[in-house]
Amino acid sequence: MDYSDYKIKPSKHFILTWMRKWDYDIYSLRHILENSYKLEKVGKNKYEAYFRYKSKSRKLIFIKDEDYKEIFIITGAEGK
Repeated sequence: MDYSDYKIKPSKHFILTWMRKWDYDIYSLRHILENSYKLEKVGKNKYEAYFRYKSKSRKLIFIKDEDYKEIFIITGAEGK
C-alpha cells in the first residue's frame, strides 16, 4: 500500500512506549507500513500491520482515516 499521501500521527502511548523502545521515528513508521508482510483489516477503519525485525515479529495497530488522509497509530506489540 502507498501511504505517501497520509499524515502519520502516533498516539502518546505509542510514542512513550514502543517508539522509544524500538528507536523509531515517523519516517521509519512510514517505511514499515509500506513494507509490512501482512496487513489485516480488523474493523471499519482499524488495521493491523505485521513486520519482522531481527527475527522478531512486530505489529502496529492503527486507524486509517480516508477523509483527512491520516493514519493514527494506536499501539504496537512484539512477539517471538
